[in-house]
This record gives sequence, structure tokens and C-alpha cells, in this order.
Amino acid sequence: MEANTRGTGRLPAAFLTPGSSSFMDFLGAHSPELLPGNRKLPEGIIEAPHGTTIVAATFPDGVVLAGDRRATMGNMIAQRDIEKVFPADEYSAVGIAGTAGLAVEMVKLFQLELEHFEKVEGATLSLEGKANRLSTMIRSNLGMAMQGLAVVPLFAGWDEGKEKGRIFSYDVTGGRSEEHGFAATGSGSIFARGSMKKLYRPDLTEEQATTLVVQALYDAADDDSATGGPDLYRRIFPIITVITDEGFRRLSEEESSALARSVTERRMEEPDGPRAALL
Repeated sequence: MEANTRGTGRLPAAFLTPGSSSFMDFLGAHSPELLPGNRKLPEGIIEAPHGTTIVAATFPDGVVLAGDRRATMGNMIAQRDIEKVFPADEYSAVGIAGTAGLAVEMVKLFQLELEHFEKVEGATLSLEGKANRLSTMIRSNLGMAMQGLAVVPLFAGWDEGKEKGRIFSYDVTGGRSEEHGFAATGSGSIFARGSMKKLYRPDLTEEQATTLVVQALYDAADDDSATGGPDLYRRIFPIITVITDEGFRRLSEEESSALARSVTERRMEEPDGPRAALL
């Protein structure tokens, strides 16, 4: 007869011997109601804060992932200083666009998924394996997405096997695409992508790559009301992260402030930004 563990402080045996290296599978088997895609929603239109623009760019020694700080709810600014870029593990990061609450919850679950795999298997997933796991999580949220609560992230990291930075983008069904050079997602992505298309070069230094993403976010904020530009008065600046063979690093407030201020000051001379050569 199975021992009763209630009130004893002991976990059931199934919790101590998970049969899968996937935390999502384990959670789905024992507490499926905790998965974001299984939440019951009220009927009718749901208003929820949405995160907007995320950008990424590779350079020879790694990849930069950055995001603006604005969240919107319809035509209103819901939050001015939301954080949209998070480390997934030591060598990868996720930038979120879409329904903010669900997106943050998905990132936390993704972090647990990677940590769980490492503890069970005794090894880390490849970058491609991590990208596939995130794709599965997005696909499980399809029911929510069909009701307007979509999550569409960018995933970036350092590929230890290929020794380079890589970027992956997704659609609401979990479809995954590898992006080469640069990428953007969110409401201001079309403007950010256009900006990077004219300025990107494969031989960028880390400093140039971080400047590039700030320029792209500035251009997105210039044309998309849901994207927030640098707020010098409130000291709210983009979240900028760099991932190299040394791991994940988030630029300090001083670093991001200096970079945003230099771009803003330059825009006072050239409001439309730097010019790309015609030929």
C-alpha cells in the first residue's frame, strides 16, 4: 500500500523521480492547470498590457538582444518601465512581445525547463534544442493566442558548437525561423527592421552592435506609438543584453544611459538618423 504523504512534509515518489527531462511534460502530468495555455478565460474581449518592440543583432563575437520599456493597453500606456528581456540561462536570452503577463510567465517556465533538463540529464541543451523547447511552449499557448493573448518572443544566444551568436524568431503557432544578422518582433518591428537593414554590417564590433539596436529602437519609437523611446527625464532607457562565449551580460544603467544619450544627442542634428550609402 502506498504511504500517505499528506501532512508529513514528504513529496510523492513521482515528484522525486520524474520520467522526463522536460519540466513542461512533468507539470502537464501532475498539475496541468498550472500551464499558461490551460488557464480558463472569461468570455468577451480581454484587455491586457502588451509589450512591444524587441530587436537583436549578431556580431562576430556574439549577439545583442534589446527591448524598449513601454507596455500598452489599447491606446493607453499601461507601464513605462516594463522589462522585456530576460536571461534564459547562462548563454541565452529571451525578449518578449505580446501579452505581457503571459509572456513573463512563459519566460519563467522556460527558465525552469532549461534548469530541469540540466539537472536531470547532467548536461545543457544545445542552443537549437533550447529554441525547439521554446517553440513547443509557444505552440501550447495557441488557444490563448486565438483569443488575442499572443506571445511572440525573440530568442538569442551563443552557440558553443558553432562558436557564434544566433537569433530565432517565432510566430503565434510556435513556428520557428533562424534569423541571420538581425531581427525584430513586436508592433514596432517593421520600422526597427528597416532601420537595421540599412545600418547592419557583419563585421560590427560589440559597441557598434549595441549602438545599432538603440538606433533601431529609436526609429521604431519614432513611427510606432506603442514603442517607447529613451526617456531622459524619467531615466528610463532600453534594456540591452550581450551574449558571447563568456555568457550573458546585461548592460548597466550607466552604460545603457550613456548609449541612449549619445544617440539622442546625435538625433538632434540628424532627426531621421544616420544615412546609409546609396551605393
